[in-house]
Amino acid sequence: MATDSHDSIHATIHQTFFTPVRRRHSAFTELDVDGLEPTATSFTDNDQCDTDTELAVDPIAPQSSRFTTLPRLFLLTLLLVVAIPLLYDTQLLGKPGISVIGAKAGVVGDRKHKRADTDTDVCTRFSGQSALVNGTIYLYGGHATTEPGQQDNQWTNDFLTIDLSKSWDISSPAIKGLPQPSGPPAVANGFLWNSYDSLFLYGGIFQDTPAVQPAPYSLWEYQIKASKWVEHKSPKTSAGNNSEDANQPVQQAGEGAGISIPELGRGYFFAGHLDHFTTPGWSIQTARLYLKALLEFTFPGYTNNAVEDLKGGKLAGADGAFRNITQGGIQDTAKFPNRADGALVYVPGFGADGILLSIGGGTNESFVSRSIYTVASSLLNEIQSQMNVIDVFDIASSTWYKQSTSGKYPSLRVNPCAVAASAPDGSSTNIHLYGGQNLIPYGNQIQYDDMWILSVPSFTWIEVDTDGQSVPPARVGHTCNIWDGQIIVVGGYTGPNLTCDTGFYVFSATNLTWQNNFNALSGGNPQNQQIAQQKDPQGLSGSYGYQVPGAVQKVIGGSANGGATITAPAQAATQGPFATGKPVTYTITDSNGAVVTQTGTSTVIDSGNNDKGGGGPNIAAIVAGVVAGFFAVLAVYLGFCIWVYRRQLALYKNHVAMSQRAAVGGPNEKSGFLASSLEGSSGLRTESTDRSSGAGAASSRATGANSNTGRSGYNSDMPPLPPGVFPPVGGNSTTNSSSEDLMSGAEPSFVGVLMNPRRSLRVINRD
Repeated sequence: MATDSHDSIHATIHQTFFTPVRRRHSAFTELDVDGLEPTATSFTDNDQCDTDTELAVDPIAPQSSRFTTLPRLFLLTLLLVVAIPLLYDTQLLGKPGISVIGAKAGVVGDRKHKRADTDTDVCTRFSGQSALVNGTIYLYGGHATTEPGQQDNQWTNDFLTIDLSKSWDISSPAIKGLPQPSGPPAVANGFLWNSYDSLFLYGGIFQDTPAVQPAPYSLWEYQIKASKWVEHKSPKTSAGNNSEDANQPVQQAGEGAGISIPELGRGYFFAGHLDHFTTPGWSIQTARLYLKALLEFTFPGYTNNAVEDLKGGKLAGADGAFRNITQGGIQDTAKFPNRADGALVYVPGFGADGILLSIGGGTNESFVSRSIYTVASSLLNEIQSQMNVIDVFDIASSTWYKQSTSGKYPSLRVNPCAVAASAPDGSSTNIHLYGGQNLIPYGNQIQYDDMWILSVPSFTWIEVDTDGQSVPPARVGHTCNIWDGQIIVVGGYTGPNLTCDTGFYVFSATNLTWQNNFNALSGGNPQNQQIAQQKDPQGLSGSYGYQVPGAVQKVIGGSANGGATITAPAQAATQGPFATGKPVTYTITDSNGAVVTQTGTSTVIDSGNNDKGGGGPNIAAIVAGVVAGFFAVLAVYLGFCIWVYRRQLALYKNHVAMSQRAAVGGPNEKSGFLASSLEGSSGLRTESTDRSSGAGAASSRATGANSNTGRSGYNSDMPPLPPGVFPPVGGNSTTNSSSEDLMSGAEPSFVGVLMNPRRSLRVINRD
């Protein structure tokens, strides 16, 4: 993973996935692998060679009559044996194949004798792209090492599958190596979108050791049934809601957060960065550009009313439709930071098309030092703010919002993985966040092995207790997918000390335990939805067999089947999908037809017994409100005491100064006071000036008093007064203040004001 620290681009740069077209300053010409044609020079060289050959054999051409019939038949047979296979690999016989001079029509075939199968036996594998379609995990590219300590040539175009239709042990997963494609590039930290019948490779970073020049971006599609790769060259954007203009070239970003929503026919890639390992012609002297745009891709054959060209139910063509969303609500404000290496999760409901949640991520330290929040902010503070305040994207309105969470939240991290599981009745969606790493301090990164759950719609964080379990080594750059209620973890970088890692682990989202095997469940539909959700196209996939864990029930209420009683965030949303929307819920019945749980109310009905976790007030919200109210009152009281203390302290110092001058200076007191005020800008000041100038003014006043010593009419021959003895300066106000011990020789203290504010208030009121 590239972690170069560069100075950030000026804030005036519009940070999207699209940059002005740059001319490549290279001595090498661009090579079109799909339309490869020899240059004029090469044709000339070949023609010359053929001419020489013809001249050499031409003298014997007239003697061809000497050949007998048998040799002629032999030569004809040999010609047919050579020619027919070549014709078979062209379109002439009606069967597409691999052209002898390159791929045609953007299609790269899948003939195994042309390419090697992917090696499944590696030392480590991380930062790859994955997708889950109908019970099969597809893995593409990323890093792979064959021996411990390998530092170069890690980038691959490996292509593998993992079969989830049958059970397997983590020591021998049902993995299969597919032919390595010849067209798609070897990239890491991109994303593999998926519809129900195709994969789409977007983005990624090219190899850095040794460095590989990025190629101009093409969207590569793998058609699953046909087992072939199709190139969509030079894609451009379409205009739409809250997006950039149309016909802008799509750039290849890396280290963003991706998500596929085949239910809607769309894929998303959020934020990430552009640099010289992603973009052709990008100078190594140009700083990495972090993004906050959301790139949307509508799959071919699907509609999307947020795209201008697809309004009115029009379907996307064979190349799909890209939309670059940059102006969605708070997205173009300082409240919405640029970032990379986060996670993106889809939650149905709370709007016509559901929502996306962005969790975690960050930028390099040099960029964060110029944080959009404050100049002095640190990476720690900025990213932690993203863990307890989640960015929420309403798909239907193409608008971003923020939502606060409750409970202890995870530490800052980048490159975790996240998946979502739906309760059987849909009353809660529980997002599992696993692993990742902390990049601070640089050079001493810490990988994590913890598991967290963010329960929606309560937006409560829950830390999973894995003590006593066989927990995999801490990792980053791994992939996660969920199927049959089980989270399948593949790959991951585990630090420099671990030699090799098997790279396949399974976590039960129901039991909250790491297990030694994947248990394929019988039944279920191709989308692996909960039984009650199978008639709803937007029912969350991968949740078949999942039940709400006990640890989650204790926080949000309800039972294993759902029926959550806390159905709103502790900090209520004032706008956006959580202010107006609600989860899509379903009724659960048992085999006898009895209602097990019915959502949409604050009660849970169980056919076997009454679940006391059903109705009642929202205790957590009440407690949170009481605590918040207490601290608010405390803050007001402390603020009042600080104000009283500062007033009393100012009065005390003024009385001390006037008393000393009256005792020492006699009739010159007034002129001495003015001299002090005029000779130094930080001399004695009015009470209102002292209050408004704060600590800096207090420091200046002390300096001014010292600089005026011996120059303000003081008689150095007069002995100083004993400590704590001050003659009265005159006026009933001063006398009354002295009666309140203002001039008793003891300087007011904040603790004294805090313990008895009424007494201090009487002092300042009388003065």
